[in-house]
Amino acid sequence: MGNFQGYYCDRVIEQPHSTNLGAPGPAFGTGESTNLCGRGTSIPIQFSMRRVHIVLTALMMLAAAGQSSAQRSETYRGFDRNDYPGDALLPALRQSFQFTGYWLNNPPGETSNSWTGKRGILKQNGFGFLVLFNGHTAAELKGADATGLGEAEGKAAAAAAVREGFPANVIIFLDQEEGGRLTPDQATYLFAWVDAVRAAGARAGIYCSAIPVPDGPGGKTITTAQDVAEREEARTNSRAIERQRRIAIWAANDACPPSPGCRLTEKPTWPDLPLKSSAYEAAWQYAQSPRRAQFSSSCPLDQAQDGMCYAPGVAPSEKIFVDLNLAHSPDPSEEP
Repeated sequence: MGNFQGYYCDRVIEQPHSTNLGAPGPAFGTGESTNLCGRGTSIPIQFSMRRVHIVLTALMMLAAAGQSSAQRSETYRGFDRNDYPGDALLPALRQSFQFTGYWLNNPPGETSNSWTGKRGILKQNGFGFLVLFNGHTAAELKGADATGLGEAEGKAAAAAAVREGFPANVIIFLDQEEGGRLTPDQATYLFAWVDAVRAAGARAGIYCSAIPVPDGPGGKTITTAQDVAEREEARTNSRAIERQRRIAIWAANDACPPSPGCRLTEKPTWPDLPLKSSAYEAAWQYAQSPRRAQFSSSCPLDQAQDGMCYAPGVAPSEKIFVDLNLAHSPDPSEEP
């Protein structure tokens, strides 16, 4: 995942591992009244207590909001890859990662899906999830019934998630590999898919580019994440969208900065991705395997000579290269 094509625009708990992942390695109210005013004015205690209750409720709401904000400021690290790494390697991977990507259908370029049936053992090993469904390129959608295809595959994605044991309201991320503004066919397919996923009771997310690219005269730029959020805002025409209905964005941006490159000990600063109120950033993919020189040329040369970012703590012979991600939850797809 992550080899963006077309317009070529893309996108913790600190761990005590080496900063270089290039080399694969072993890395009350009573209702009564009383005189409270001293001038014969009687104020019901019940009324006073209502005011106190209102104030306390407001304070509790503020405290909860502060706690939620603090929780959202926490970041957790995860990995994703097209091929399942194998049951035996999960304990070693869990030493560095809190969650993993999880494909519901064949990953890009693959003819089978090795993740099928693996949710249980991953859960037993303490992993959270970013649940993925592979979509279509612009070329694949050209001349197709984009609406019908999106509806059918949205239903299929939700059904697959249930079969794999995920909760009915899981967040499923549609893999939008190509960057830049969506083509008309891509937009039609994407939002038909989103609506079908929601109709099935699940929540919709999009994995997409967060690297700005030129978008018209005057130095204007756009990212796919912004385009998706703006289109969803126009569709809903609402400033007060319930969180359950907002599109979760898994943003891909491996340019340095904001990415620190193929590193685990550094805690990356979450990039500024202005999104409309119809969307929120759930995860950030900050390094890819193989390294994409056109975007990551300013990154430290931490990958191996073959351009891959290898997971620490795994034997070199296993060749477990990964994409690196951050999220605001240790289980981004199953969070409330």
